[in-house]
Amino acid sequence: MHKIFKASVTASIMMAALAIAGSAAARDGNYTPVGTWKTIDDASGKPKSLVVITESNGVLQGKIEKLFRGPNEEQNPKCDKCTGANKDQPIIGLVILSGLKYDGKEWTGGEITDPASGKVYKSKAELIEGGTKLQVRGYVGVPMFGRSQTWVREE
Repeated sequence: MHKIFKASVTASIMMAALAIAGSAAARDGNYTPVGTWKTIDDASGKPKSLVVITESNGVLQGKIEKLFRGPNEEQNPKCDKCTGANKDQPIIGLVILSGLKYDGKEWTGGEITDPASGKVYKSKAELIEGGTKLQVRGYVGVPMFGRSQTWVREE
């Protein structure tokens, strides 16, 4: 009986250690949103932009690094529908994602700007498919009143 109890305690300690390590791993390597992400146009399914996500003091920020534009489209558009400090700023270099903090499973409490409409939404993000994709959700009020996009990690 003593051996069974000892084995059970050992197994419990190992499982707890793995859970803690797994939580830490969620913020390391491919289990962090830090890096470059390709956004995909909802309508066409084609790449739309590259967003670089950085982390400072546990808070994520995402900036547009590149736009994939057709030859007949403005190559350096400005955010003419944005308000405040972003009004008429170049979309390339625009911070569109800010304030996201890790809460143990996903990154929450942030904001995302849609440069096409100039609107700012609350946001959250979650890594999926082993960290190769990022599910980004913009919403008004509560997450169920919004929409999600899946961004693909650039290697």
